[in-house]
Amino acid sequence: MRLCEAAFGGLRVYDGNDFRPGAVRGLPPRYADYLTTTSDQPGPGGGSQRALRGENVIRVIDLMEEDRYRAGHPSPRALVDLGGARSAVVVALRKGSAFLGTITIYRQEVRPFTDKQIALVQNFAAQAVIAIENARLITETREALEQQTATAEVLQVINASPGDLASVFDAMLEKAHRLCGADTGSLQVYEGEISRAVATRGLSEEHANRLRQGFRRGIAHPMNRLLDGADFIQVPDLSEIDDPLMRIGFQAGGIRTYLSVPLRKDDRLVGRFVAGRREVRPFSDKQIGLLQNFAAQAVIAMENARLLGELRQRTEEVAALVEFTCANRIAFLPLKIGFGRLLYDYGLPWIKIVCQQIRGCLPCQIAFTKRAFA
Repeated sequence: MRLCEAAFGGLRVYDGNDFRPGAVRGLPPRYADYLTTTSDQPGPGGGSQRALRGENVIRVIDLMEEDRYRAGHPSPRALVDLGGARSAVVVALRKGSAFLGTITIYRQEVRPFTDKQIALVQNFAAQAVIAIENARLITETREALEQQTATAEVLQVINASPGDLASVFDAMLEKAHRLCGADTGSLQVYEGEISRAVATRGLSEEHANRLRQGFRRGIAHPMNRLLDGADFIQVPDLSEIDDPLMRIGFQAGGIRTYLSVPLRKDDRLVGRFVAGRREVRPFSDKQIGLLQNFAAQAVIAMENARLLGELRQRTEEVAALVEFTCANRIAFLPLKIGFGRLLYDYGLPWIKIVCQQIRGCLPCQIAFTKRAFA
C-alpha cells in the first residue's frame, strides 16, 4: 500500500465456497464498522467475482461510475459512501489453476494505479500465494499428526478395555468431536427398529435422555437414508427438517448443522456417529472422512466385545463341565473320555475359529487360553 500510494486495502481468501478476510489495513472507521455487521460477500460483477471467473487483474478507474454502485448494490455503496474509495485494483491469487483469493487496494480519489504499481502488487500476490501454501502444508501436517495421535489413543483404550464399550465410545466421541470442531453429538447403536445412544456429548439433558431411552425413526428422519446405503448424511440447517426428534435437537440444543456417519458390519447398519454444530457451517470432506475412520474403529470395538462375551460364556460352560465331572468320581473315567471327545470335536475347532477372528487381540487369546486349560 505504501509503495503504491494506496489509502487502504485487504486480502481475501477463497475457501471454495465463500470469501473470508485474510488481512486488512487502513480501513476507514465507518467502513470498518460496516464490515463487522455484515458478511459482505462479493456480488456478481465485483472485482473478486471477476477474479474468481478467471481475470488476473481488474482495474477500476472510478467505483462511483460502476454499474453496481449506480444500481445501489450494498457492497459498493458502503465501499464508496463509507470508505471513500474511488480508484481500485484487484489482483488474483492463484496456484496453478487453483484460485486462492484476491489482493485489493484503494485510493480515495480518482487516480488510476500505474502499470508499475500493478506489477508490484502482482509480485506481492505471488509471495502471498507462497505464504498461503506454506501455511496450508503446516496445517495439514499438524492435523495429520493430531489424527494419528487420536487414533492411537483410541486403539489404546480398545486394547486396555476390550469389553468396556462405554469407555471406548466416550473416548472416540471426545477425540472425533475435538478434531472435527463439533459442538454436540452421540454414538448410537441400531437394534432392530430401535436406535439407542450409548455415548453423548454436548447435548441437553432432555435430548440426551431421549436418545439413551431409544427411539424409532420418523418418516423424515435422516437415518432412513443410511438404511438405504448412504455413506453419510449431512444436513446444513437442521431447522429445515420436519421430524420430531430433529426438532428437539434444533429447539432444545440449538443444533443447526448435522452430520450422521453409519457404523456397518458386513453391509448391515449396526449404529451411527452423529455430530452437530450450533451454527450453519457444514463439515468438510476431510472431517467427514475422519468421522468415518472413527466409525470403523467403533465397529471393531463392538465386534471385539461380542467375541469376548462369547469367549466368556464358552469358558464358563467348559469350566462347569469340568467341575461336574470331577464331582462325580464314580463315573469319572467314562466322563473323562467323553469330555476329551467333546473338547476335541467341539472345543478345539471353535477355539481356532474365535482366535482367527480376534487374532489382532493377543491379550484376549492369552487370557482365554489360561482360563480354558489351567
